[in-house]
Amino acid sequence: MSHDQASYLELLARGAAAEAYDRPVLLARASGAGPDELADLEQAKQLALRVRAELEGRRRREAELSALFETAHDLAGLRDLDAVLRAIVQRARSLLGTEVAYLSLNDPSAGDTYMRVTEGSVSARFQQLRLGMGEGLGGLVAQTARPYVTDSYFDDARFEHTRAIDTAVKDEGLVAILGVPLMLGSQVIGVLFAADRRARVFEREQVALLGSFAAHAAVAIDTANLLAETRSALAELERANEIIRDHSGVIERASEVHDRLTKVVLRGGGVHDVAAALSEVLDGTVEFTDEDLDATGADGRAVRHGDDWVAAVSAGGELLGALVLRGHRDLDPVDQRTLERAAMVTSLLLLARRSAHDAEQRVRGELLDDLLDAADRDPRLLRERAARLHADLDVPHVVLAARTDAPGTDTAGRGTSDRQSADKQGADRQTVDRQRLWSAASHLAATRSGLAAARDGGAVLLLPLGPDDSASDLARQTAKQLGGTLRESVTVGASSPVAAPAGDPSPIAGAYAQAHRCLDALRLLGRAGQGAAAQDLGFLGLLLADPGDIDGFVQRTMGQVVEYDRRRGTDLVGTLDAYFASGMSPARTKDDLHVHVNTVAQRLERIGRLLGPDWQSPARALEIQLALRLLAMTSAVSR
Repeated sequence: MSHDQASYLELLARGAAAEAYDRPVLLARASGAGPDELADLEQAKQLALRVRAELEGRRRREAELSALFETAHDLAGLRDLDAVLRAIVQRARSLLGTEVAYLSLNDPSAGDTYMRVTEGSVSARFQQLRLGMGEGLGGLVAQTARPYVTDSYFDDARFEHTRAIDTAVKDEGLVAILGVPLMLGSQVIGVLFAADRRARVFEREQVALLGSFAAHAAVAIDTANLLAETRSALAELERANEIIRDHSGVIERASEVHDRLTKVVLRGGGVHDVAAALSEVLDGTVEFTDEDLDATGADGRAVRHGDDWVAAVSAGGELLGALVLRGHRDLDPVDQRTLERAAMVTSLLLLARRSAHDAEQRVRGELLDDLLDAADRDPRLLRERAARLHADLDVPHVVLAARTDAPGTDTAGRGTSDRQSADKQGADRQTVDRQRLWSAASHLAATRSGLAAARDGGAVLLLPLGPDDSASDLARQTAKQLGGTLRESVTVGASSPVAAPAGDPSPIAGAYAQAHRCLDALRLLGRAGQGAAAQDLGFLGLLLADPGDIDGFVQRTMGQVVEYDRRRGTDLVGTLDAYFASGMSPARTKDDLHVHVNTVAQRLERIGRLLGPDWQSPARALEIQLALRLLAMTSAVSR
């Protein structure tokens, strides 16, 4: 090894900048080194630069892992949420090398989003910014639950710009912004940002790193909320203990109540076990009910309800039910408190059961998503995951697509603010309806040893096919059961049976597409609220089961009319549809279209020139009507 080559080791040892690695070559060239020596030096330089890059990468990864470890350590000893979030934002800014990092949280009570922590910010306006839900880059991240990055904020039209946000961003001087969602389950609770005051490109590793910090921040927030709830519960228990101390004569009885309820919880008892234990202690009949009781105290206090006493079982403002004590017109304060404490224990049990149920629903949904989206999954792993959910994927299954048929919000004739309010209410209603449908579908799938997931604005189920069942039977049963649970119309389309999803999951995606086409066809045929498989829809069902050349059939049958509408901006297709719907009567057609009869005649004449003189013959008319139905179905699917 020459002296010049050895100098590269010295550069590596002291961590020199990349520019310093050109010096040995320049010195050798200046001293008259030959081509071979220069080539050796150039090769040594490239090798040294690769080693330097590898060392830099390792140092960066070590720094990232160290920061993530320190963050996890902070969470383990969580005392001050603001301190933990501030540390997360500081580390994110340092490791990504950005000038600014900040974290915003949603405020459901105020219906907006606010800045919680900022690092590197110099603008008071920016630090105090509050913005409406769905606005700005953060709104786009929250809506899609996915990271978004822009290298030029003011030139990016993918998200909604508002004056308040743009003014604050301009005041701060930000140009490039990366935002990643803070997720609790499937809910976005805020956004973590990294930003620069100059244009830059964020690498994939940096996006992933910021996502890791966002996950830690979400855990910190969730942990803090749980600690707050625990402190609140402890404070409530402390107040109960004060009442007990004030009534020294009933301490022994209160201790008995506590012991009984504790034993019920520790041995895995349910709400009815709590009611039974309370019945013995209060010398009466205690029942749990999930029916609405107008007299139930919203604050969790025991109140009179006729000849009974009622204590609300609630959590986070949601009424889960009530404990009803029958046969006691009068109840002393200690017994009232006992009933209220039992209601609190019951709410904790119900929340624990709901959490376990929600976790199982998510696992079922994740497995079904994998079957739909990743056909190359290992069959052995699929069987193991299914077995943990008591599902057998080695038997025939049917894929079902379900959607509610709740009416939309009519905003015609309203002012702008009223329409916006109505649109928001409609969107919120759709979100609630989809959540309710997913929950009902998940419960049904669990009872049938199947799987369910939310998809395409509705729900998808994968249910085993019994020996005496058909896909049509399963679709009708599912529509009836989901509709009964939700108390509203639910339409369900079913696929043809899939032999054994675990052995070969690839047909699942095609089966779902078939079920979804069947669902759309049912709605277009005016059969919303029903369940059916493709074979129940006659010739249309054959096309749904195997779409074949639908576009080609439509093009051959009435493509001239479709193309004419596209070029001229007319609606001859709509006129055709109304003409056949009215029994081929021009007079009734003009009433349906609200135009003059001469206008209908002119349009029909134009259609005749495009389709030929025999277009109204029985055979041609049948083909045209079928093409109209298929065109409407494919247009609905494409939307």
